[in-house]
Amino acid sequence: MPTARSASGWALTAPSAPASSRRLAACWPLRAQAPIVHLRVGFRPDGADILQNGAIFRAVAASGAVQEGSWGAAFFDSLAPESTSPREWVVKHSRINAFYGSPLDEALRACRAERLVMAGVATHSVVESTVRHAADMGFDVWVATDACAAADPAVHAASLASMQLIATLATVEACLASKVD
Repeated sequence: MPTARSASGWALTAPSAPASSRRLAACWPLRAQAPIVHLRVGFRPDGADILQNGAIFRAVAASGAVQEGSWGAAFFDSLAPESTSPREWVVKHSRINAFYGSPLDEALRACRAERLVMAGVATHSVVESTVRHAADMGFDVWVATDACAAADPAVHAASLASMQLIATLATVEACLASKVD
């Protein structure tokens, strides 16, 4: 599978993932009359809120990456929430699982969400752990496979294969065409 560099320098296995994600974000609320909850990671500039219990968190702390207010914690311009849309929410998280220690569950419950369509980076990390948590919470979870990416194509594929046991895997087009109860 071809790769492309994201703005942050990461090699993506699915260079169309950002475009597919924006198409999903743009079309899903119109099709489903549903909100979009945008997730982003971010830490204090001094790093005091980074629990350094794993290599990824130690690397983030050492590099100063993903600091609140920096480009590393910002959305890609093409994926940024529509500031005038009452259906678009932003939830910040600081762990691999976007539910952990964040108001994500409360936001989804406030929206009366039942089906979640997930997209993002990295497939094997934030996407998969958040999908697993959502499935455990009883949500009908879908993964828009062409709107997810990882640095390693084999890891991306293995993650998708693993998630098929707990989520519906579909392209953005299939997600958009699906019947919403």
